[in-house]
Amino acid sequence: MTSSFNILSVLALALTICVQGTLGEITCEHLDQDTCAYAISSSGKRCVLEKSVKRTGEEAYTCRTSEIEADRLRNWIETDQCIKACGLDRKSLGISSDSLLESRFAQQLCSPQCYDSCPNVVDLYFNLAAAEGVFLPGLCEAQEGNVRRGLMADIKSAGFVAPGPVKAVKYTYAPAPVEPVTYTAGSPAMPPY
Repeated sequence: MTSSFNILSVLALALTICVQGTLGEITCEHLDQDTCAYAISSSGKRCVLEKSVKRTGEEAYTCRTSEIEADRLRNWIETDQCIKACGLDRKSLGISSDSLLESRFAQQLCSPQCYDSCPNVVDLYFNLAAAEGVFLPGLCEAQEGNVRRGLMADIKSAGFVAPGPVKAVKYTYAPAPVEPVTYTAGSPAMPPY
């Protein structure tokens, strides 16, 4: 079952890449509200959906190019499969680190269907988490084992919606493990408790 799922995931990703190549140059301002969120322009800038209210009270949605660059991705419109697998919404008007605090969202983001098959979404949330001081693979490991190691508490949310990190951050290594220290009773180096 897992083997056939992996094969289907690889085929879906290959099909997505082929379709992306046939679309030509993606300009955020030419995308509609159903394709804007989680898209990347041909210049590598992320697209953002904005809402405005006209004088008549009618809501209008426009797609704009943000200053946030995607890591190694260009000309990308996220697939419906990834939007669903990662628990996202096409009408997202912004991203917030608060979503990483929601265990249901974190479980979907860290699921194999999302984490292993949706590089655009993973890159976006990897950088958002890094800007908050959280290592996304560590967060996913905690989700997988259903262990709360305090990673979620490390996310310091100010309660506002942020457009994402200004500069992409890419980790290529994990921090070195800290050696445990053993104290014995009566040791002068033993910290007071």
